[in-house]
Parts: sequence; structure tokens; C-alpha cells
Amino acid sequence: MINIEEILSKMTLKEKIGQLTQISFSSDKLDEIAEMARNGEIGSLILAQSSLAGQDESEKSAAEVIDYLQKIIAEDGNGIPIITGRDVIHGYDVIYPVPLAMAATYNPDLIEDGYRYVAKSAANDGVHWTFAPMIDMSRDSRWGRIIESPGEDPYLGAAMAKAVVKGFQGDDLKTPGNIAACAKHFIGYGASEGGRDYHRAEISEYTLRNHYLPAFKSAIDAGVCTVMSSFNEISGQMVSSSRQLLTELLKDELGFDGFVISDWGAIQFLTEQRVAEDRKDCAKLCINAGLDMDMVDNCYHDYLEKLVSEGAVSEEQINDSVRRVLRIKERIGLFDNPYTEKVEINKAEYMNKALEIAVESMVLLKNDNNTLPLKKNGKYQIFGPLYDERRAIIGSWAPDLNLDITETIKEAFERCIPESEEFAWGNLQSRDALLWRTHFMDATILVLGDSEIVTGEAHSLARLELKPEQEALVREARKCKKPLIGVFVSGRPLALENVIDYFDAALFCWHGGTKTGEAIAKILFGDAAPSGRLPVTFPRITGQLPIYYNAPSTGHRCENYYDYNFTAGYEDCLSSPLYPFGYGLSYTEFEYGGISADRYELTYDELKSGKSFKVSVTVKNIGKTDAKETAQCYVTDCVASAMRPMRELKGFSKKLIKSGESERFEFKIGFNELGFYNLDNKFDVEKGRFDIYVGKDCLCRDKITVEVK
Repeated sequence: MINIEEILSKMTLKEKIGQLTQISFSSDKLDEIAEMARNGEIGSLILAQSSLAGQDESEKSAAEVIDYLQKIIAEDGNGIPIITGRDVIHGYDVIYPVPLAMAATYNPDLIEDGYRYVAKSAANDGVHWTFAPMIDMSRDSRWGRIIESPGEDPYLGAAMAKAVVKGFQGDDLKTPGNIAACAKHFIGYGASEGGRDYHRAEISEYTLRNHYLPAFKSAIDAGVCTVMSSFNEISGQMVSSSRQLLTELLKDELGFDGFVISDWGAIQFLTEQRVAEDRKDCAKLCINAGLDMDMVDNCYHDYLEKLVSEGAVSEEQINDSVRRVLRIKERIGLFDNPYTEKVEINKAEYMNKALEIAVESMVLLKNDNNTLPLKKNGKYQIFGPLYDERRAIIGSWAPDLNLDITETIKEAFERCIPESEEFAWGNLQSRDALLWRTHFMDATILVLGDSEIVTGEAHSLARLELKPEQEALVREARKCKKPLIGVFVSGRPLALENVIDYFDAALFCWHGGTKTGEAIAKILFGDAAPSGRLPVTFPRITGQLPIYYNAPSTGHRCENYYDYNFTAGYEDCLSSPLYPFGYGLSYTEFEYGGISADRYELTYDELKSGKSFKVSVTVKNIGKTDAKETAQCYVTDCVASAMRPMRELKGFSKKLIKSGESERFEFKIGFNELGFYNLDNKFDVEKGRFDIYVGKDCLCRDKITVEVK
């Protein structure tokens, strides 16, 4: 292990500032970058050429070029290797479903296992560090970056944060094929007002701690190496220049010992946000706040040395940031071996994992009269704007995708279904052709939704309903009295109230990555049973947003999420969701037995010492299909000193239950599950009664009541 203090003592101030500087890689500037590396002026490279690195086709640097720079540093420079970062979000070469869809699997073990392949694939191209997971809780589906988030729930977000961090970083970061993760964006970016990207976020300290913080705490507890600060302000203070948030909360209170990097150009944005006079002022505010590394805008490179000489920034503040950067470089093994070490990847296993994740992410919204699964010897036609698309079904933030291994839905159906299967592939050129062919078919499949172009960073929407031409297509297809199946491909929830009644069955497939087509075919034709559950509420119409299940109770019940039959909702729309958080159907039926607990009372001291309520329920598969069920456990704090959510997810478990068999699900409800940050910002449990629900989604009715005395 290296001696960080010894290295630090030998560094010049200019070299220290270099460690806090990240520049954008460009092959046409290789000589310039090499000279900066030789002079100790850069500590990191980002393999991208724009702030929308995950949205465009940014150049991917070869590992040989990175090794070339490392050799210059080792032989002619100060010997401190650079750390190379890239936006590796939901796959590399092989692409998984978008992160919001992966949250719909409710299967953190599967996600952790899946990211092991992603890490190895990126590491083989010289990537040491990824800017993921993005764990901004989001309650407004208009926001384009909801596709990168784990959805609206703190508990599910925390579980997914841990899974992705562990998947990228493994048990030992020095093991070849592991890469450093980055929890982003700290904090509150997902609360952008009106769903407009980069907008302000008005978040109380109480809400910040209880809803937006848990996923970051989980990532830190899992050992995440780095954290990225967010662009936004919270109640008037810019996160990038907030010592309260970056140092006092993140580093001191949560114990984060890695380093904080800005988002792209976020430091110099302080001038546009009118909290800094100029770029020099930006550098002073951010470094003193505890923002350790400057992503690409060179404010630190250009001004920190002068700020130290003027006494506006202490060298000890610089040293603290440099220690953090060196600590992570040592932790991931760069000092031991700065060069790329290739690891073997089983491509077939990687593809199978992509298929498994895609299948488990897809959510069956509707299945009247057991329309699905379809028979393989039937006659079907498939229409819609996305049935023969390749790039659109992958999703955004996939700069390293391989379209050569990606099938369209049409191609997957033709390959997966036996020759006896007859498909009439529609091209939407003729209403008459659509209606005429339907008479000779057993069912019609419509593939609808959005492309990747309208999702992701800087791609917010004001309207989540299907496009008018798609709604018109649905109405035309319904005119024939044959089953109509909707296959919805989108990165975010859609508002489907206008069309859902036209369908006999509806499968929400998200942007499912490389294996989208095959996963859809497997589910529609019964080779796999759907098991996805919604990680975010689906509104009836866009005007309901924001809508989320864990809102606090209100005196007049105006939220009406849980169907209180009160009149204080909307005059022109039901206040309840179209589909609630946690919802999802299967090809079988599950019967829940009565909920029980090993005890119904605990003292506060017992709870604080580690004892818990062990809540359990037996679930039986009473149908004819083997399938996975996700039992979900929710808690309601009956009376508290502050307004608490109507319900909060505090446990979930996914198990395969064979036809006719039963499984026992158990949940531990202890101090962490019953506690919250009170109005004094202290995490604690208050004495009193708690209702505990277990069921299929957040609207489940069966409950028991326990008490803390």
C-alpha cells in the first residue's frame, strides 16, 4: 500500500491542483494531453467530448491510448496515474434495460450480478471509473432523466444503489475487471420543478433527509468510491458550492471518504446562477465547499494556485481533496498497475443476463380473459411505429451499444416463433389493410411508445400520453372484434387512460436494451411469465403529476391515491393512479395467507439494541403456471410528531413459486425501518403504533398492527 502522506509531501501545489482537474479526452488533442500529463496538470480523463456524453456517439478511446498516457506519467512525470472515467450507465456493448426498468425487476441480486459483466467489458477498454449509478429519486415522469433513476421510492432506490455499486466494484476493487462507481447526483436533481431538466428544486430539510438521502447513504455504506454533485439549487443554495451539503452532510455526517466530482461544467455555471462573480470566484466557492474534482471547465486549473497565494483558499483544503483522490486511485489499484489488464468475458452469458433482466423488468399491466400468453400456432399481425426499430428500443445513455447484436422486435419474433406461426407485418400505410387483415387473424399486436430521442438528459416532456397518431391507430385496430394486445416501449411511464380500455392485454416493456425483442417474444408466447413490478406510479393523465404513493396524509384527503372516495380531488379526472407503485400482473394467481409477526410489542430500548418485528406471510401459487412473485411490505406510522407518508415500502422479496406450491416470505422490521429523520434532523423511532401491510403492491389491504413502547 502506498503512503499517501509521503506522496502528498513531495507534490508541488501545481501538481496537487492537477489531481483535482479532469479534462475531456479527444484524440486530435493527444499531444497536448500527453504534455499536460507529463507536467502533472491532470488527474483524470473523461472519455467524452460533450456534456451529453451518454446521449451522443462520443469517441471511445482505445485502452492502448490510455496506457500510453500512463507510461508517460510513470516514466517522465510524477508517477501518479490518471483515473479514466466514462458514462457506463446500463451496459457496454451489450445493453441492459434502462435503470428505471431494471428497478422494475425488484431483484437487486440479479442487477448486481448483471453489472459484473458491464464492469469487465468497460475495464477492457481502459475505463477505471463509471459515472453511475444515478440514484436521484424522481416523482415526476416528465423529467427526461427519470429513465436513469430507480423511481419514486427511497427504499427501492437504496436497494438498487447498493446492487449497482457492488456490481461495478465487486468485493475487491484491485481485482481486474472491477471499476469504481459514482453515486450521482448529490442531491435533489430529481426534484427539478415541473420535470424541466436543470431546473430549481424546492426541498425541505425534512424531505431531503427522509426521501432523497437514503439511496446515497446506501451507496456510501456499500463503499462507493466517488459522488457527483448536482447542478441544482435547493432552497436558494447551489449544491456545488454548499459546504453544508458536500462537507457537513455528505463527508462528515454520512462518513463518505471518497472524492466528490462536479457534473460537467457545473463549477463555472455558478456565474450563470448568479452566486459567483466570475470563474475564479466559482473555483473558490466550490473547493471551499468540499467539491474535490473539477469536471472539464478548468476553473481549478486556472485559478486555485492564485487563490491559495491570496489566502482565499487554504492549502490544507487542497490537500484534503488530493488525499481523497489519491485514496481512490490506490483503492482501485492504479498505483500497483496503471495499465489495462484484459479479463475474459463470456459473451453468451452476458447476452443471457441481458435477456434475463429484460424479461424480469417487463410489467404486465392488463390481461383480460387470459388473452396472454398467445398460442404459438396462431395467426397474428403486428403493427406500430416501433415494431421494426433497432436503435429506439435500446434507450438513451448507451454510447457504447452494439447495434449489430440487437434485434428488432420483428426480427426476434420471426426467429423465436416456429415456422407454423404466421405474422402479417404491417407498415401502417393503409387503414384498410389493417382492418381487412385483422379479420383473418387470431389477434393484433400493436407496438407503441417513444424512441430514445425524447428521453434522457435535456429531454423532458410536457405530455406523457401517446402521440395522437398512435391513439388513432389504437381506435382503428379496436374496430375489429379480435383480441388487441398493446406492447409499450418507452423509457418512462406513459399516461394511458385514453387508450387502455381498447386493449385486451397490455405489456409495458420499457426501453429494454439489446434483448428487448426476444424478451417480448418470450413473454407474449409463454416461454416466460411476466414478473416486473412498477417502480414508479403510472398516472391516468399527465395533469396528475407529480403523483406518488408515499405522500403524507392530508386533512381533506385531497391526494385520493388510496381511493378514499372524498371529493377534494380533480373535477375532471380521478385522483387515484391508473397503475399504482409496485403493481404488476402474472400469468398465474397468487393467494396471500394471513400476515403474522413473532411479536406485536417491543420497547424502544429493545428496538434500538437490534431487536425487530419478524413479519411473515405465506403465498401460494393457485394457478397453472410457475412464476415469480414479489411480496412487498409497507409501513404506516399511525401517529407521529411530523407528517409521515401514508405508506412506505420497507421490504420486498422475489421468489419463484411453482404451480400449486407455497413460499414463506419474511421481513424484519426494526429500528431502521420504523425510524425517520425528525424535525431536529435526528434519525429516531417514535413510540406508538405502526400498521404493517404485506401484499402485491402499495394498495394491498391486509395488515397487522405492532407497537413500540
